[in-house]
This record gives sequence, C-alpha cells and structure tokens, in this order.
Amino acid sequence: MTNHPATIEAAQRAQESAEAIAALTGQPTHDIGVVLGSGWAPAARMLGEVVADVPVTDVPHFAAPAVEGHAGRILSVDADGTRVLVFLGRTHLYEERGVDAVTHGVRTVAASGARMVVLTNGCGGLNADWSPGTPVLIRDHINLTGASPLHGTHFVDLTDLYSPRLRGICREIDPSLPEAVYTQFRGPMYETPAEIGMVRAIGGGLVGMSTALEAIVARAVGLEILGLSLVTNLAAGMSGAPLNHEEVLEAGHAAAERMGGILARVVREA
Repeated sequence: MTNHPATIEAAQRAQESAEAIAALTGQPTHDIGVVLGSGWAPAARMLGEVVADVPVTDVPHFAAPAVEGHAGRILSVDADGTRVLVFLGRTHLYEERGVDAVTHGVRTVAASGARMVVLTNGCGGLNADWSPGTPVLIRDHINLTGASPLHGTHFVDLTDLYSPRLRGICREIDPSLPEAVYTQFRGPMYETPAEIGMVRAIGGGLVGMSTALEAIVARAVGLEILGLSLVTNLAAGMSGAPLNHEEVLEAGHAAAERMGGILARVVREA
C-alpha cells in the first residue's frame, strides 16, 4: 500500500467503519463481502440466515444512497458458517462525493477481515440474445469514467482482476453463464447509441455506472474479486426504446430468485 495521505485517511475511515459494523452486528469479522447493485436487493436474504440488519447511516463514513432501488442497509449473514457482509446499495461516482466515497465499501470489507468480495450491478447489455434478467460474469473491465480510485504512485496490477477461480465456480454452478467485458461510464446520463458503438468497437459487452473503480481498490487492498452483472435492458440504440431506471429495478426483482441462488452457492463454495 502507498503511504499517500489520502490513502492512509481512507484506510483509517474503513477501519472505523469495520469496527462499528462489528459492534452493531455482533460479528467481530466477516469472511466475504457482497455489494448488491440496482435491483439485486431481493436476492440478499437467499444468501443465508440474516444475523443483523443495520441502516448504513448508523455506520460512520457511509452516506444514505441517493438512488431509488438501493436500500441503504448492511446485513450480516450466516451462510452455513461463512460470515457474509452484505451491502444493499452503494455510492456512485456521479453523486459527486469523490472516489474515496465510491470505494469506501470495499475498503471496509477488507478491514472487516474478508478475503473476497462479490461486486454486482444492473447494467445494459450489448448482446441482443441477453434478455432482461440475464446474469453475466464480468471477465474484465474498461474504465471510461476519467477517474482513478488510487492516490499517488500506487501501482496496482490488474491482470486477472476478476478471479478466474471464482468465475470457474460460477460456471460449475450454472454452465450457461456467459462472460463479457464490463464498461463503466461516469453517469448519471445513460450512454448514447454512438457511445455504445464505441464500446462495442473496443470490446465491451456490458455498460453501467459502477463496479470498475471498486474492483480496482479491492485488488489494491488484497481482496479476491467476483463481478456479476444483471442485464436489465439492451444498451442504447439496440431496441429503439428509451432507457429508464424503473426498467432496471423491474428486471432485477424478476431475476432475484436465480441471482440469490447463484450467490448463495458461490459464498459457500468459494
């Protein structure tokens, strides 16, 4: 880790949050972190027995979600002996709270003692065969936010950022799961059809407004990372229909049972 003052401060805030979570949940440490994105909340309680459920605003350094569909709660879940720290909601870069607020959740996961994190999101898909509700493994990402979540001369290798081991476990659970490259835009506006054409040209298959910056910091703090997207709509210009946030939420709720089942097995087998 770099000794850049901003990194030291971010790590201290994460430690304070982790200590508060331990006190509020009664669980001194957690083994796995799970961040549930737009529409994913119904999958949370399929992971296991909810030991504690606290508002995110009860934990220092977390802010209430600014987006409908992000519940703003932290769950401690017992998945047959595996302790899972679940975040219902996240901070997005477009909220203009800064990159450290965006990545505070994954820093807190690491400070809580976890060895891996599952990052989920609702996103647009560039494959016309992916109907709303299709889960897709993130193989790699492209960061088009124009932002870095790291401070100073902190060089981090992003080769195999999204764990081949964890992706392999997911394919054993569901061999039909496709893989794709996720592209993060800053938002909050949805992408134009021309931007989707650019993403396709550079190898992207999924587009959204989260995950990539969190994954970079997760690697920097030593977590193993699984990325799982839920295709909630076809990307701009593909269907001829306008994009809207309600569509994202509806697709997430409809796919909650399948998503929860996949995640429940991943956290037990990983």
